[in-house]
Amino acid sequence: MLTTSKSAEHRPVSVLAGGPHPRRQYRLAAPSAVQHINSARGPQRQAHRRLRLGVGRRIAYQGHSPCDSVASMTWLLTGGAGYIGTHVLRALQADGLDVVVLDDLSTGHRDRVPADVPFVHASVADRAAVADALERYSVDGVIHLAAKKAVGESAEKPLLYFRENVVGLLSLLEAMEAAGVQRLVYSSSAAVYGESGDSPITEAAPTEPISPYGQTKLAGEWLVADVGQANPAFSWVSLRYFNVAGTASPELADTSVANLIPIVLRNLAANTPSPVFGGDYPTPDGTCLRDYIHVVDLANAHVAAARVTEKAGVGDVLNVGTGQGSSVLEVIASIQKATGADVPYQVTDRRAGDPAELVADVGQAQQILGWAAEHDLDDMTQSAIAATASAQ
Repeated sequence: MLTTSKSAEHRPVSVLAGGPHPRRQYRLAAPSAVQHINSARGPQRQAHRRLRLGVGRRIAYQGHSPCDSVASMTWLLTGGAGYIGTHVLRALQADGLDVVVLDDLSTGHRDRVPADVPFVHASVADRAAVADALERYSVDGVIHLAAKKAVGESAEKPLLYFRENVVGLLSLLEAMEAAGVQRLVYSSSAAVYGESGDSPITEAAPTEPISPYGQTKLAGEWLVADVGQANPAFSWVSLRYFNVAGTASPELADTSVANLIPIVLRNLAANTPSPVFGGDYPTPDGTCLRDYIHVVDLANAHVAAARVTEKAGVGDVLNVGTGQGSSVLEVIASIQKATGADVPYQVTDRRAGDPAELVADVGQAQQILGWAAEHDLDDMTQSAIAATASAQ
């Protein structure tokens, strides 16, 4: 079940900002979801929404207050043709929500978006295209996944990352404001924590990213939270992803050139050793320790977050992981167990921007979203291996 905050009270929400930025306090308003929806647009928009309200489903919440849910809502999913996006798309549809996908296809795949799902081929930086999509499809909320995300590349191309991840988000928020769209689920990252000594790490830990990628994600969090502070009706949830892996089905497999499991599987097929960046970290086996989360679990977290934002004035930053750490060598061992083959690897120098350990404290997500991961590392590697075998 989902969770939001106390019903008729104003609740402070803290967002801990790293660097020179202070801790900010946010006050949450608590008007009913239906009142908020019907006041969000002009007469034509209001009439359209009233036709769609029908008999709303009641969602049982644990932490935030109960409210009547809209029977069917429409979400704009940016980056919805990508690896994570196509899983989120299907999870939203399974929950009875309508989806419009916006993607520039720089890394996404058009054929992964079902033919009956509206598709907008555009960048989030194209404010006019975004604004048109919001109005054309009567969008109720946005799930923003579209971004550049390779840590190493961000160190080489910081201007690209700030333009795509921060300026793109700014353009999106401006289009949302102009269209009166008041709900946002923002894709953030555990990279905002940098080299924190805490493990598991909570959302209250200092945010000191050590890569331009992490800096752009933290800047995005600040921007989203400040919009919420300025507009009490604006509801937002920022999800700090940890390491995403696995697949729901072979056709949705991760094809990234930067993610560990597909890298190891490609190198295994080519009988080439996989690089292990650093073997001298202060971890049990000397390799980086990460919290790997199955993409299906991550997709379900987005649905839960979207449902939470149906109440006006929500503002939360949440870790999304399993709470369990696995080293690079443990991932390789899991692949080796699933394939029955020796997996060659070679330890090389550390990679710039990689902290030694990042493992999530997921208590807040469990409490606020009523969500928890259901898959383990072996599930992730086995599903990825099955997808690779299917593609051959």
